[in-house]
Amino acid sequence: MSTFDPIIAKISDYVQSFEANESSLIEAKTCFFDSIACAFMALEHEKVKKFTEVGYIKNSTGSVRVLGTDIKTNAVDATFLNGSLIRWLDFNDTWLAKEWGHPSDNLSIILSLTDYLKIHKNQDLTFRQLLNYMVMAHEVQGTLAIENSLNREGLDHVALVKVASAAVGARMLNLNDAQIKSVISNAFVDGQSLRTYRHFPNTGTRKSWAAGDASAKALKQVFISEVSDESYPSVLTAKVWGFNDVLMGSNPLKLERNLDSYVMDNILYKVSYPAEFHAQTAAEAAIAISRNLEGKIDQIEEIVISTQEPGVRIISKKGNLSNYADRDHCIEYIVAWCLINGELDSNSYSDESASNPRIDMLRSITKTVEDKKYTEKYYDLNERAIPNKVSVKLKSGEIIEKEVLYPLGHRNRREESKPFLREKFCESLTSMSFNNSKLVGFYDEKDLDSINIYELLNNIYK
Repeated sequence: MSTFDPIIAKISDYVQSFEANESSLIEAKTCFFDSIACAFMALEHEKVKKFTEVGYIKNSTGSVRVLGTDIKTNAVDATFLNGSLIRWLDFNDTWLAKEWGHPSDNLSIILSLTDYLKIHKNQDLTFRQLLNYMVMAHEVQGTLAIENSLNREGLDHVALVKVASAAVGARMLNLNDAQIKSVISNAFVDGQSLRTYRHFPNTGTRKSWAAGDASAKALKQVFISEVSDESYPSVLTAKVWGFNDVLMGSNPLKLERNLDSYVMDNILYKVSYPAEFHAQTAAEAAIAISRNLEGKIDQIEEIVISTQEPGVRIISKKGNLSNYADRDHCIEYIVAWCLINGELDSNSYSDESASNPRIDMLRSITKTVEDKKYTEKYYDLNERAIPNKVSVKLKSGEIIEKEVLYPLGHRNRREESKPFLREKFCESLTSMSFNNSKLVGFYDEKDLDSINIYELLNNIYK
């Protein structure tokens, strides 16, 4: 049998043996409920409703459930829908490094297989086991993201979701070492998403369902590997035809850090603002400044946004913004909206909201520049800062500025974040016909072993 690429072997060994400590599992519990909240809020979005009505899914038969709905379908399609719901509003957790992403995207395959295993394999999971799978999926995706920039090669980060979901999904089905390696190799050999849909002039809503699609493809590969022995041991390193030569150019994929629980322990939550995460601190700064701008918007002469290098590269945009997806990934739009309105929510990016002429007026006088000190803090693994400074110069010469280094939801502001995360979860329940007091009780429960995962899940599906 051929020797597998070391990265594949390392991931396989990790998912077969890792057990998270209590503090990491508790963090995973917070992440679990935060992800569920994001899915519930997404169900109010008009385009999401259309996705839950996709004919081939709606009319299919199955037993695996979809969050916040009465839909039951096959495990692959449920993974697609659950992943799309969690990710839709760009409000779930975030990981920033050389590559960016949202590790809770992997929860969709974990939820689907939790249902599938009980119904079709008569296997019960504990809540503790589910959280451990979350920690592992976060770690695989996030650690690959630390050392590898797919975006510089024109690839989308959901390629890493596919790998992480495949590895953890294979572990959940109790596949053996050879099968797990097969699944991971197939995830790498599979066609990868381009970043086309994240950038002007092609920005579109695919960014909201791309991760669900990646997780669903991963689960399909898991099911195939359960009955097939095909694998591609040198999928990364094969000359000419391998992942590195075809897709990574002169920057072959690396995985040099040990896999443990670093990513979950340092995960970033979107507590306050449904906006691309590099703009979170810019939004907070702009909202703080807005308190001093009442009646003065038309007196603004210049706005300067000082940010990290990824903030310039990813979300600094000039010209026309064509849709919701374009606007929530534009730091100049976000800052302008916050200065004018003193708040930011999912309605801030609608066509109606964007029609305010003062937004484009402010965008036209905004400069976005890299501050190299911010870039250094951003890439420092001990800092993991996401700094922004907004400086507003009025025609009178007065300058009002605000710097924010760490967003609410950062590990350095974790305790400050906790009541807001709880509020976010509670607010997500307001439009749902669930036993809200029961779900809040699950949220507040400190003893992980007291939570029955199936009782919990029965309360988040209709």
